[in-house]
Amino acid sequence: MATNSGFTMTLPILDSKNYERWRIQMKVLFGYQEVFDIIQEGYQSVGEDATEAQRLVHKDCKKRDCKALFMIHQCVDESNFEKISNAKTTKEAWDSLEKCYAGAEKVKNVKLQTLRREYKLLQMRDGDTIGEYFTKIRSLTNLMKGYGEVMKDQLVVEKVLRTLNPKFDHVVVAIEESKDLEVSRLKNCKAL
Repeated sequence: MATNSGFTMTLPILDSKNYERWRIQMKVLFGYQEVFDIIQEGYQSVGEDATEAQRLVHKDCKKRDCKALFMIHQCVDESNFEKISNAKTTKEAWDSLEKCYAGAEKVKNVKLQTLRREYKLLQMRDGDTIGEYFTKIRSLTNLMKGYGEVMKDQLVVEKVLRTLNPKFDHVVVAIEESKDLEVSRLKNCKAL
């Protein structure tokens, strides 16, 4: 935990599973600490013939870079620290982590495609209770939402009604006849 300006904050820690969330949180933290430009662009070293003003700007940039690199070091687990421990600048460390996790987006898309297929093929089995089946649907939709899928509740309800065992057909018909799901949903939203 770190304290700054009278409040306590917990720093995000990068592990092998949370890169996207960590990256978003770190960008906000870098913005708050006014060092994000150093991470994105880096800074130029100055030559022997630099003016005093150029040397002061360079010194400030180097100080901000060290501050940002320290924050990255504090916000990674041991295995990620090993990946960036030899980086001389924050930009180098940040780019290295981005490169390591670039494939994460592709993996995320593949997992989402797999979950979509599983969702599409999901049917209530003969031995399933209603509660067990709802739990399967809810777990699967929550996983899909975790990977960025946007799902309307109405579509999930329709999926449940479509895929219940035939022994529940009379219940499905009664539900569909007694309530127009879209109209009742709109009324509930307006009432809020």
